[in-house]
Amino acid sequence: MALLHAGLRSALSSSGCFQAIGHGISSPFLDQVRAAATQFFALPVEEKQKYSREVHGGREGYGNDVIVSDKQVLDWSYRLILQVFPEDQRRLDLWPENPNDFGEVVHEYATKIKFMMGLLYKAMAKSLNLEENSFSDQLLGEQALMQARFNFYPQCSRADQVLGVKPHTDRSGITVLLQDKEVEGLQVLVDGKWVRVPIVPHAIVVNLGDQMQIMSNGIFKSPMHRVVTNPERMRLSVALFNEPDPETEIGPVEKLIDETRPRLYKNVKNYGHINYECYQRGEVALETVKI
Repeated sequence: MALLHAGLRSALSSSGCFQAIGHGISSPFLDQVRAAATQFFALPVEEKQKYSREVHGGREGYGNDVIVSDKQVLDWSYRLILQVFPEDQRRLDLWPENPNDFGEVVHEYATKIKFMMGLLYKAMAKSLNLEENSFSDQLLGEQALMQARFNFYPQCSRADQVLGVKPHTDRSGITVLLQDKEVEGLQVLVDGKWVRVPIVPHAIVVNLGDQMQIMSNGIFKSPMHRVVTNPERMRLSVALFNEPDPETEIGPVEKLIDETRPRLYKNVKNYGHINYECYQRGEVALETVKI
């Protein structure tokens, strides 16, 4: 177990991400999740527009980037964004009815991933010699948020000049990504170089977000990453983001602050909003909450 925790700490304090196998979610079910997303994006445009963000307002629903800045660089992708937890905050009018098992599959998948995240938060705390609930109490409380983002990247004839998702760090505590089974696209910045994330059959990509970097006082890293486009093939992915309730204040865990490692970040509320605004303006959100 000590070796496991040491390996976890090493991975998360260097690249900030890893691919998880042996996660307990069956391969046929992961294929079912991909199939539900694929079937939705294959629907006629007028059918998908029933769930449009422009029609319903807010950030949830189907569509492209929301325009928040004149200088914004748009991503080459379509997305369906849904809040999954807390359950009483679901906007079910935005949950597709076609395919007819979509809601059931998303709920089951998110429930399994939430359990997996809980185990990860405890393991991450133990790897830093902290109480096992040091992260999960704030990040997985009753009112903690989990958002699902279904990403569809069409073929792009100018793949050398257009990105599916521009470079960014995630606003979350943890992001869990189910990649396309065949088409690569995700890249992570490691030591100043973009490194492709290979497809490992039936693995799930675990990616740390900014809020975990803040809570770990900079020991764990929230990696800069991007998605490249493909000139010949379309690509699909499903991401689940976990973050605390906007009214929950987060900051570095006190036991990780000492003379050799002073406090690096302020305590903040609603960091998700800070990250979102900075992302669309091309700014690095973590820099704005540094001490």
